[in-house]
Amino acid sequence: MTVIETQKDADALTLTFVAEFEAPRERVWQLWADPRQLERWWGPPGYPATFEKYDFEPGGEADYYMTTPEGEKPRGWWRMLAIDPPSRLEFEYGFSNDDGTKAPGDPARGIVTFEERDGVTRMTTLNRFPSAGEYAESMEMGMEEGMRQAMGQIDDLLAEVPS
Repeated sequence: MTVIETQKDADALTLTFVAEFEAPRERVWQLWADPRQLERWWGPPGYPATFEKYDFEPGGEADYYMTTPEGEKPRGWWRMLAIDPPSRLEFEYGFSNDDGTKAPGDPARGIVTFEERDGVTRMTTLNRFPSAGEYAESMEMGMEEGMRQAMGQIDDLLAEVPS
């Protein structure tokens, strides 16, 4: 089923995705908790992610890059703020420089919630931006379409037997 709704709110500086999956909540949670599974869908098709560091605990950090079709490697980081398995994940995130250091600017915040009903898990991903400029830049960069495409890869992953 994947993304069933997208909500853009420039006044509130938020971009929200609501996706549904025919899988138990614990299974969908694993797609975030396990960096090897996360790598398989984080980033739109053709832009695979590689997580070089992934400390999945409150205060833990993640460093990753995506490889573009042209071979470029834009980098990003996360800092885990709250983890409540399998119902909620909250993290700050931003871009990184080529050397892996955090790029200047205030971080955005991601809040992911998981709710299960009758074998269907609803995953709501709220992105809150620190400023109108950051919100506008993310929209111009195609974040909405990129996240829709990235989340569109989850159904195939869920169909596989987890290792």
